Amino acid sequence: MSSNQPAKTPFDLSGKVALVTGGNGGIGLGFAKALAASGADICIWGRNAQKNAGALTELRLHAPYVKAEALICDVADEQAVNDCFRKTLDLFGRVDTCIANAGVAKGFNRFHEMTKENWRSVLDVNLDGLFYTLRAAAAHMVERAEKGDVGGRLIGVSSLGALCGMARAEHYAGSKGAVISIMQGLAVEYARYGITANSILPGHIQTDMTDRNYQNEKFANAILPRIPMRRWGSPADFGGIAVYLASDASSYHTGDKFLIDGGFFIY
Repeated sequence: MSSNQPAKTPFDLSGKVALVTGGNGGIGLGFAKALAASGADICIWGRNAQKNAGALTELRLHAPYVKAEALICDVADEQAVNDCFRKTLDLFGRVDTCIANAGVAKGFNRFHEMTKENWRSVLDVNLDGLFYTLRAAAAHMVERAEKGDVGGRLIGVSSLGALCGMARAEHYAGSKGAVISIMQGLAVEYARYGITANSILPGHIQTDMTDRNYQNEKFANAILPRIPMRRWGSPADFGGIAVYLASDASSYHTGDKFLIDGGFFIY
């Protein structure tokens, strides 16, 4: 490095590749934008081709100096995940950070009236999808480590709902609670390869998926006063934690859960 070049900072992600599932909108796109702005090449997965294209345009405008691609993938489909992970490696050569963010929240019926189909429709994405995605990423990172290229970041997106009693949403809360336990197990299992594993727990975040709730005056009047920051969170609020966890600065930080909720849970 020449003397007039800036030294690489602990949060410089240049040369690293990040994969974000559900990265075509909301918190996922917030992750992707911040990672790209810090120098990481980005691959986003999403089910909607139009949303993928729009997100890709945003990413390339936001950080034109990095490589960014989008793949159509339904993470509830095991074969699709395996195929898309191989395609990601074909495009980028490696994956240093994998954020299993894709998730759904639907079918809020009373628990004793919940159907198996409703139950499975949430767990298929939120739990099985995370399993398929992180399994593929872990296998790749272990293979690299065994060849001397140690390190990697596995990140699972949980929810504030994992810590609270969510009436009529036991399928959602249960899936998100499982994420925390899974990531703790991965943290212990893969530490020997220099791989960290952590969970991110969003609170009340305003996205396209949640906007209907937050526009509801009754809901807003009940929840907003309980948030010490006195505002809904936004996807941009998740950029910093994504960059930290993907960076060399977090190489000894593993098995943790990061609750980002504006102070809601402790108030």
